[in-house]
Amino acid sequence: MYGFVQPRNGQTPWALLPEVNTAAMQLVLDDFGRAHQLGPRKQVVLLVDRAPWHRTPKLHVPAGIHLMELPPSTPELQPAERLWPLLNEGVANRPYHTIRSLDRTLVRRCQQLLHQPDRVRALTCYSWWPDG
Repeated sequence: MYGFVQPRNGQTPWALLPEVNTAAMQLVLDDFGRAHQLGPRKQVVLLVDRAPWHRTPKLHVPAGIHLMELPPSTPELQPAERLWPLLNEGVANRPYHTIRSLDRTLVRRCQQLLHQPDRVRALTCYSWWPDG
């Protein structure tokens, strides 16, 4: 799962891919840039941890996206880290006989969370989060 949270409004675009690696990250960034019409006139900063697929020179960050690396070992500074327990609530403690059934449950959970921006914002919008 990939999730991009906007802490001020709680909106969270999600992406479900079979792997977490550079190629998958490239697909997600490209899609995010297109979906939000990013470029010279509209730009965003994405906070990322130091995962290899965030830092590799093989990743071609689309125009309008700026990756900002967090200091090492600081997951508490990353608002998106607070998404995973919300996502896990919908899938934990259930048997999944196929990956497809797990995927369907994850998609349903993401759809539920899309309709709960206040809940997401309450967990991800830290008091020190910048305005704008």
